[in-house]
Amino acid sequence: MIALTRMAQQANHPLPPGFQIDEYCIEQQLSLGGFSIVYLATDANGQRVAIKEYLPNTLALRSEGKTAPQISEDHLPAFRYGLKCFFEEGRALAALSHPNVVRVLNFFRANQTVYMVMEYETGRTLQDLIQKNRPGVTENFIRNVFTKMLNGLREVHSHRLLHLDIKPSNIYMRNSQIPVLIDFGAARQTLACNTPMLKPMYTPGFASPEHYHQRDLLGPWSDIYSVGASMYACISGNTPQPANNRLEKDRMIPAMVRWEGEYSDQLLETIDCCLNLNHRYRPQSVFALQKALTEAVVSPPGPRPKDTWLGNVVGKFKKARDL
Repeated sequence: MIALTRMAQQANHPLPPGFQIDEYCIEQQLSLGGFSIVYLATDANGQRVAIKEYLPNTLALRSEGKTAPQISEDHLPAFRYGLKCFFEEGRALAALSHPNVVRVLNFFRANQTVYMVMEYETGRTLQDLIQKNRPGVTENFIRNVFTKMLNGLREVHSHRLLHLDIKPSNIYMRNSQIPVLIDFGAARQTLACNTPMLKPMYTPGFASPEHYHQRDLLGPWSDIYSVGASMYACISGNTPQPANNRLEKDRMIPAMVRWEGEYSDQLLETIDCCLNLNHRYRPQSVFALQKALTEAVVSPPGPRPKDTWLGNVVGKFKKARDL
């Protein structure tokens, strides 16, 4: 237990610039997380790519100047299982080809771990965009970004995959303003379900209630909760209250109440429906959610009592359960 705690507190050292791995040359580290390291690299043709290295710091530790990680005998089974899941995730994503989903070009084994090679995108994350341009977060902006992003998520779900970590920092905005889904959490969630030594890697505030306690109920509606939380975060500029805390005492002000009159009722109702704690009352498919985000907005004839809006929106999406 002590060794595990110590390892969890230490960050893995990235591969150095100029390091050659397979046909790729590392240029620099792009990000470092608890599950992986992402590098900017060039291939044999001088084309830039992003490479994600499987390296969970709760199980493996790479010291400075080393290439292969140190893995204790106790952690080896969990590390190998995670490696297998990561490899299978790369294989599944490599079968996807969609303009709103990050493109996986290659995946290979080296240095006692696995690497996933992806197209390198130029732009910035939606998180960065909304933090630096608050006035730009208009209703048209939200509808446009999320409708296009959902095209990619629809493709993911059609391949019987889930993203499981949708949030503004995992929606990458190309310079052309086309959103791209990045950093899938599917393998990480599989690890969390099957290996008690690995902590769940979901993001509090964006993860659905079933991420926490009922992982057997994970489905498209779980990603849809995360989409709703992401739209809520775009408007508020802050992370919503985590779902596990909401189950105990829900303090999150519904979008329909918090921003009444600032955005259309239809958009706010849609966000609240996505954020329903009961997965049965969320849109059950990406198609149902896209339909809500693209339908024409009709201004109501006059103000309506606030206590009627939730019943109306839940009823509106009940038909979606059959989609």
